[in-house]
Amino acid sequence: MSSARPIPALSSLPNFDPRQVPVIGVDSHLPAIVPAEFSAQALQQRFVQPRVWVPEFTEEPRFSDRAPTPASVLLAIVARDEPMVLLTQRTAHLSSHSGQIAFPGGKHDATDPDLTSTALREAHEEIGLDAAYVDVLGTLPIYRTGSQYIVTPVVALLREGFVFERNAHEVDDIFEVPLAFLMNPANHRHHVVDVQGVRREWLSMPYQQGSTERFIWGATAGMLRNFYRFLSA
Repeated sequence: MSSARPIPALSSLPNFDPRQVPVIGVDSHLPAIVPAEFSAQALQQRFVQPRVWVPEFTEEPRFSDRAPTPASVLLAIVARDEPMVLLTQRTAHLSSHSGQIAFPGGKHDATDPDLTSTALREAHEEIGLDAAYVDVLGTLPIYRTGSQYIVTPVVALLREGFVFERNAHEVDDIFEVPLAFLMNPANHRHHVVDVQGVRREWLSMPYQQGSTERFIWGATAGMLRNFYRFLSA
């Protein structure tokens, strides 16, 4: 077994603020997904007849010695006049990815029939989302976090009529961001930082919601970028 010291998680570093890491590039040269691709019918068809594509972000540098843990998240698109993506702000005291913006989700439980069931169960536990309002479309390729979660993003449409009941222990806030904003690479910023000699790269997609900046970065931004690649294939 290696005796090398684990690389710390960026979010656990003292005084680390991802907003302060320089931006090395913005992908304004890539085309935005056209709004017609956001309709329920178009999204359903894309999963029924998937095209050949390659995910861009699949694995972060490992900083944990824990065994790999299967998990899943719910990438829920709210069916409004302007389609929105459902996101949460995690509470600051959580042991993993504390304080970060994330999709509802968590680790697979032995009682879950599959990873889609995991995402739906976790969404109910975290934000009180009733699965009756969720139409699952399919999944994206796994994303391995540095904390050794092997995450399956479950993409779904969320129909009107749902209500939320926030689990205050896990979730500080529930909010929505326009899908068009997230699927426009002009809003995708690249960051690089060295941690104990290891180069770490990630995307951020900061969204200004009134007076609040929703700083979407790391695994969440990586999975959203993969969804962009999936739609643009």
